Amino acid sequence: MGEALIKLSSTLTCPACGHAETLTMAVDSCQIRHECAACGAVMKPKAGDCCVFCSYGDVPCPPAQQSHGCCDHG
Repeated sequence: MGEALIKLSSTLTCPACGHAETLTMAVDSCQIRHECAACGAVMKPKAGDCCVFCSYGDVPCPPAQQSHGCCDHG
């Protein structure tokens, strides 16, 4: 039984304008803020999500993919 491959690319879709942008995710940390390249809206995680990729991406962040739970925001 091999370990599942972690996807490092996720497409964020802006909730304000619908612009989609594919980004590379960090393996060991969560991104808690992202500014839309099209309209400038600032995306932040929804309640209960650890990062913008878990809220607005088509692939959750690597720690969530590994079932390690949410990242520590400090």
